Amino acid sequence: MGMTQLMESEAVIPHLYASAPEPLPFGRDLVIRAFLLERAGGNLLVYSTPTASGDVWRQYLNHGHEATFASDAVTAPLFVHAADRAAVEETHHVRASFTRRHMLDDDFEVIPTPGHTPGATAYLWDTGEHRVLFTGDTIFLRDGEWATAVLGSSDREAYRESLKLIRELDFDLLVPWAATAGGPSHAVTDHKDTERRIDALIERV
Repeated sequence: MGMTQLMESEAVIPHLYASAPEPLPFGRDLVIRAFLLERAGGNLLVYSTPTASGDVWRQYLNHGHEATFASDAVTAPLFVHAADRAAVEETHHVRASFTRRHMLDDDFEVIPTPGHTPGATAYLWDTGEHRVLFTGDTIFLRDGEWATAVLGSSDREAYRESLKLIRELDFDLLVPWAATAGGPSHAVTDHKDTERRIDALIERV
């Protein structure tokens, strides 16, 4: 693979590459991955892992906890929600932060989804063939099932509202930051399946 792709990566779908899984020390058999989006407008890296590397234009984090696992080999400008910027800047420089839902070019949408942390943010990428939603820890995969990461510091009401927002989004591939080791890194879905799964998550939050 060329420099435009992550080292030791695998293709999830055309133009989307997952890094090798890295253990999450406090995550009970969970692993994390970063994902490279190969785009005509400039390659993006979503999430972070200690060994991620590659020639990318920008890097986007879902939330501040990821900065603990950021790779120094990735030198692309770093972007995160303003509410989590201070946590990230304890260890890494942030080029710019945002507060509102917006588009990057015509294919990548930044969607704040507070709850897990104040600045948790989802990203929706339209590849032309797939609509890929990156949910970070807001929704992750536990043994292939959708799960939430509610912390003692999480805002449960904001979390529920963010899940309701995600339920209405149009996407067919869910790509979280964390998933059970040995399990899938992503989940194929449709609107009916998404509604059912997220309704169950809202009940538990």
